[in-house]
Amino acid sequence: MVTIFLLRTMPRLGLLVLMGIAAIAAVFSPAVAAKPKPPAIELSENGERLEQRYAEMLSSLQAELAAEIPAINAKARAAFEAARAAEREAADAVVSAEKKLGEAAAAKGLIGHAKNHWIPKAERGIAKAEADLRAAKTPAQRKAAEAELAKWKDNRQAGLEALAERQAAFDEASQDEPARKQQVEQARAALEKAGSRLVAALEGLDLDRLLDSDRLDPRLAKLVVLREATPRGLAAFAQESDTHARLVDRLLSDGPLLVEMVVADGAVDGHYGRAMEIYEAILAANPRAKEAVLGRLALAIALEHATPIKQQNPKAVSDAPTTIDPLARYRHFERAYLAGELDPSFADRSTWELRFVVNGDEPDETLAWGREMLRNYRPDHITTKDDRWRYVAIVRTDVRYGSQENKNDKDELQFFQNILTNGGVCGRRAFFGRFILRAFGVPTIARPQRGHAALAHATQDGWVVCLGAGWGSGFTKTRYGDDLNFLADAQARGLGARFMRVERARWIGDVAGEPRVYGFGGKTRPDFWNTVALIERDRLVQQAGTKILDAVGEELGEANESTVRYPFESPTVTEADRAIRVDQTGVITIPAAATSSPTKSTGKILFLDSVLGGKQLHYSRTGGDEDFSYSVEVPQGGRYALSLRLVSPGQKQRIRLTVNESKTPIDIELPHTVGLWETTQPVTVTLEKGENTLEFSRQGVPQEVEVKGLSIKDLTLTPHSP
Repeated sequence: MVTIFLLRTMPRLGLLVLMGIAAIAAVFSPAVAAKPKPPAIELSENGERLEQRYAEMLSSLQAELAAEIPAINAKARAAFEAARAAEREAADAVVSAEKKLGEAAAAKGLIGHAKNHWIPKAERGIAKAEADLRAAKTPAQRKAAEAELAKWKDNRQAGLEALAERQAAFDEASQDEPARKQQVEQARAALEKAGSRLVAALEGLDLDRLLDSDRLDPRLAKLVVLREATPRGLAAFAQESDTHARLVDRLLSDGPLLVEMVVADGAVDGHYGRAMEIYEAILAANPRAKEAVLGRLALAIALEHATPIKQQNPKAVSDAPTTIDPLARYRHFERAYLAGELDPSFADRSTWELRFVVNGDEPDETLAWGREMLRNYRPDHITTKDDRWRYVAIVRTDVRYGSQENKNDKDELQFFQNILTNGGVCGRRAFFGRFILRAFGVPTIARPQRGHAALAHATQDGWVVCLGAGWGSGFTKTRYGDDLNFLADAQARGLGARFMRVERARWIGDVAGEPRVYGFGGKTRPDFWNTVALIERDRLVQQAGTKILDAVGEELGEANESTVRYPFESPTVTEADRAIRVDQTGVITIPAAATSSPTKSTGKILFLDSVLGGKQLHYSRTGGDEDFSYSVEVPQGGRYALSLRLVSPGQKQRIRLTVNESKTPIDIELPHTVGLWETTQPVTVTLEKGENTLEFSRQGVPQEVEVKGLSIKDLTLTPHSP
């Protein structure tokens, strides 16, 4: 039932989301509800004939389905109406009681405002006006100061009076607080009872046979497609060629495909003709596109790219495609999946979930870069067992908060590469988080809240909000609007075939001409069948005991460094990982993990399993100042060229090398590798025969921009020619 899902979340979300339920409309209205605005496309004579054909198809199908859907017993419907009205009244009572209970907290806040802002500000104004009055040298200056002094004195008096009133209101509210808490508890109990009666009334409608049967599914899905596409929209596509007309015919005759499409929320903007064109093109060009998840991937891309997605190219690239190529996007993810580069959960994702993977505006080569960058730079973010932070932890560790370096964005770099390099405030960080999740095949959405950008993404335990407040604090840019509506749908979809009860109620609502409504708290109140769908959805979730995951990284929403201590899964560094090698020409290779200090991971220095084999050393951008050093046995003293193989996502970075405690250290310029492996330009060092110490530090090193992280694979010492 509608209230059960919300009651599970009340302690955290409050009750203001409870808006009750609207009065019942007729189960089936005689006319179809208002259709989407038809495309502004002129139809040819053939196009007009096609539009008439599709319109007749829709009208006939609607009448046919309305006749086959069993009538609702009048007595049972009246009981359901009464139960809905009672639940709405109970919900309003809860909101009212919560509001009364919150008056004490509101009054306390107003007291604080008067004490800490209003009155002190007035007193500062009085002090300034008195100082101006003492310093006045002309009658005009004195008059102005006197007027200002009078204004601020009046303001202080008003503040004192407001403080007294607010204190009295707080005292009264505090005195009544026990009774108000009891009223809230009673109202909640009444709401729960009303919800139980509503569920019983729903069961009295005897809808199980209808909602559990798939007999009408193909025709219901066809009606949904005709309504969403509109006869005119389909005609506009079909009139372009005989090929297009045949595509529409094949689509409308393929019941299983229609069902799969509408369960996945249909084609963007109702462009089903274009979706069918993309889908068949993918299947024709890619032999494996019908296999398991690849078939769902193909359909997700077809539906999501039915309206072309503008591609976000580097500013300096003028000849790149302006929109994402759907076929290329399919091939990109197919290759990545078959190569084992995507998250293990990818294989089990539904078509609906995959839409939130394939809908990015980044070029395919940027997706490939994102995976390679993370494998090189922070492989631990890929292998972590905590899938709430898998991949997206790169935002926490390496995308600095602040916009002061955004001016250093390079035109030749893609948008997300610039974010990794120069950071950003909440928007850019959330954008990057969603990008890196998509790159690894993890469904993700924007989850904005008031004054802040955050994201949400799928995990094995459900959807989680990252870099913002928890569920109930924001909205989504999906058809579901409110974030709780999206979450409830995602949770219900995770229950498999049982979710079809929800979809069938929605589709029958389409037959009845009802507007689609995805929650009870919006401006549009759901009519009968949409109410049934929402109650079914929330009841399924409640019966399954599905939990709402707490948000992660909320403390990082507008902070550069976390106050939370996140665990680090440190691998074991073996002697083989630390073995220094000297080849026949005297070239010395020092693994980055062969440090003499520190010898294990710290807050600043981490030893990671490397994609290149063995280990690598990661020097974090945060965690304070810490040096690392190596003791190396040199078989022959003399001058050597030293270079480091590393990944450096930041630009304009330096690190300091001190050899054998020399008083003239060397500052090494680090290349801006944008997350790929490169080798530094060699610097010359003089080493003694026997043991030598190489110490690296960033303390006291002049940097043009804020320090960023880097990962080092190894150091090479090449002897100079005699």
